[in-house]
Amino acid sequence: MKREIKLLSAIFALCLIVACSGGGDDSPGSTPPPTPNSDPTTVSQLIYPSADLLCIDNNITFEWSAASDADGDPISYVIVIAQDRNFTNIVEQRTSNTTTVTIGLQQGIAYYWRVTTLDNQGGESEPSSTFAFYTEGSGVSNHAPFTAALNAPDNDGVVNPGTVNLSWTGGDSDTGDTLTYDIYFGEEVNPSSLEMGITASNYDVTATTGLTYYWRVDSTDDSGVKTIGQIWAFSVN
Repeated sequence: MKREIKLLSAIFALCLIVACSGGGDDSPGSTPPPTPNSDPTTVSQLIYPSADLLCIDNNITFEWSAASDADGDPISYVIVIAQDRNFTNIVEQRTSNTTTVTIGLQQGIAYYWRVTTLDNQGGESEPSSTFAFYTEGSGVSNHAPFTAALNAPDNDGVVNPGTVNLSWTGGDSDTGDTLTYDIYFGEEVNPSSLEMGITASNYDVTATTGLTYYWRVDSTDDSGVKTIGQIWAFSVN
């Protein structure tokens, strides 16, 4: 009897030890996945130079609105200045931790500028809108129009067949100038002329299923000075 009691006591003690030792786990837990980085916001407003401004001084202090970052990451800004609206002919590119930067440019030239926001984790915003401005040249009384900003259809976008409305926005630093537009449209990369000398800022064309079209708008001012436009393309479902 005593032997059985001792055996039961030993079994109970062993179970108690196992129960106590099994409650803990000293192995490290799984590492949670890193939180995805959020891109900073896009600069919402270009303050100076404003759209289509004639700048008397060619040393220009550019200013834009502040962006933000949802993660609280430090942000910086990249300002890009080009001589074409497509930003293929870039003349200046600067990085700034503030919302202003002063840049000296040549006189008598039309420029286009925009700003992109970066964070310190590699995040990047979409570029801001693009503004055009002109630096005053010596003895210049008339300035060439700015390249027309093509609005719709989106470049390399896809549209439905039928009537498609081409729309654009013209600009000129000479207040009071009336602009006319020459439209080029077709299936060739260098489209042929479609309509010349219109004053409207949109035009309807007919698009056929399965084709890709290219279009361009040239701008001419009252003095007959013409600016050649950029070429955009769109495809048809």
